[in-house]
Parts: sequence; C-alpha cells; structure tokens
Amino acid sequence: MLSEAIARLEASAAKRLAPAPPKIAAAPAPLMTAAFSAAQKPAAAGTLRKFSPCIPRVLVIGASTGGPQALAAVLAELTHGLATVPVLIVLHLPPDFTKLVTDNIERVTKMPTRAAKHGEPALPGHIYFSPGDMHMRVLKIGETPILCHTDGPPENFCKPAVDVLFRSAAQSFGAGALGLVLTGMGSDGLAGSRAITEAGGAVIAQDESSSVVWGMPGAVAGAGLASAILPLDRIAPAIAGLMRGIPPGGAR
Repeated sequence: MLSEAIARLEASAAKRLAPAPPKIAAAPAPLMTAAFSAAQKPAAAGTLRKFSPCIPRVLVIGASTGGPQALAAVLAELTHGLATVPVLIVLHLPPDFTKLVTDNIERVTKMPTRAAKHGEPALPGHIYFSPGDMHMRVLKIGETPILCHTDGPPENFCKPAVDVLFRSAAQSFGAGALGLVLTGMGSDGLAGSRAITEAGGAVIAQDESSSVVWGMPGAVAGAGLASAILPLDRIAPAIAGLMRGIPPGGAR
C-alpha cells in the first residue's frame, strides 16, 4: 500500500538525509555573535560552479524575509517555463499565512498552487508549499515523486527548513535537481544546496542588491555553491533557459 511504501521510504531517507551533528566549539558570546552576523552577509561570493548538463526535473525554492514578494516576481514570469516540472517551496512563515501566499501565487501564475498534502504525487506544472509547521521532503516511489511531511525538530532554527527539502531533492533527483535560494535571514538552505551540488545538480542564488536580506542566498554564494548569482529580474529568464537546456551566460 502507498502508506506503507511512504513509511519505508521515510525511514530509509531519515538515515540517509539526516544532517551531520554540528561541530561547534565553545566560544565567547561576542565571537558567536560575529559568526552569526557573518552568515547574514558574507563578505564576498565564491567562484561560480558549472550548471548541470541535465535539464531540470524539479525546481526547489527556499526563501524567508522578503520571500513572498520575490516568489511572486519570479514565478509570475515562469508560467510556461514550469509546465514540465513540479515546483516545491519552503517559505519561513507561520502556518496562518500559508493560504494567503498560495492564493496570491496561484493568482499571479495561473498555476495550481497549494500547501502540499502528505503522500500526494508532485505533478509537473504544479506549485507546492511546505505547510507552515512541518518539514517537507520529496521521495520517489518508482519514478513518481511523492511529497511527505515530517514533524522533526527545527533545523537552523527553522521549521519548515529549506535544508530538509533540498537534501531530499538531491537524493531523489540527483543532477536533475535545480535549487533557487531567495532573500532571507540566516543560512537555511546552505547545507541543502551543498547536497544538490554534490549530487550533480545546480543552485541559483539571488544577488545582494535585489535581496531584502542577503543572508540565505549570501551564504550559498559565499560558500561557492551557486552556479549563478542573479538579480531578481534575471532569475526567471535563467530558469526558463535551463528548462530548454540553455544555461545563462554571464551569470554573476
């Protein structure tokens, strides 16, 4: 049965996708504060990675502060470019705001948009948000991607956490995973972006000038995990090109 298959996959994924325990040495409070501040706004971006030669089979997005507006701006320009892939989103918002955001995204994109239901397939041309109080993973049963909720502890002080979704996308789609990290405070999405790149996929980060807070995308850029660091108005054309097998040029 589907529920039994999901349970087996979740148990297996929990072992494979669990983050390594953080190695944090004791440090004086000022040093820890400085380290946190650096994560909010890295001093410089690392080198860009090559894009995957594979056409994306899933688009996973993480955002926080300023995210609803950034998501609407990007997705409104991608209505036709996303017909062949599911779009999975983690946005750091309280549960009560999820429907407001999904309704707005559906209005501007004309694409079916909703909070994901546990155990439902992730369909191409559909946009799924993680519920506001649960982590979301994408697992595969055969060739069918299935969305699963997990009630685990917060990661990076966040629940839902971008890292949880991105790690599962890396595991399920490999080089076919395309990640997008938009404006937001903190560094959620950094470890997940590393998992995507290590699996052969690619990550796009929003640039500093167009971000409300260059924490999440800045952490990815600073770690050298991004294949492109783009202003908001260039992200949709870049993704549309990738869906046609054309990587963006001069993507810095």
